[in-house]
Amino acid sequence: MRVSHPHSEVSIVQFNRLIQELLQGTLRRNTFQPWEVELLLDIEACALRESNRREVLRRYQKAANRDYQRGQTSLLKLSGYLERNREIASRRANGAAGDSELLLDE
Repeated sequence: MRVSHPHSEVSIVQFNRLIQELLQGTLRRNTFQPWEVELLLDIEACALRESNRREVLRRYQKAANRDYQRGQTSLLKLSGYLERNREIASRRANGAAGDSELLLDE
C-alpha cells in the first residue's frame, strides 16, 4: 500500500517533517497536502500501542527514506510497512520451522 504524491526532494522533506512532528507529539500546522492526510489517517488506523509508537514510527520513516533513495515513486503507508514486516517475520518463522522439520526427518 502506497500513497501517490509528487516524487521530489521536497516531498521526502515534507514526509520527514510530518513524521518528526508526530514523533515530537505535536502537529504544528493546520494545513496538509492530500497525501499527508492520507498518511495521517493510515497511521491512526494502525492503532499503534503508545509504548512502541515512537520506535515503530522511526523505523517506518527509515524504511520510507530507503525506498525513496532506491527510486520508489510513491510513499509506503505505515499499514503497508507493518504488513511487509509481518510477512517477513512469517517467512522467517516458517523457514525456521521448515529447517527443524528437515532435521527431524533425517
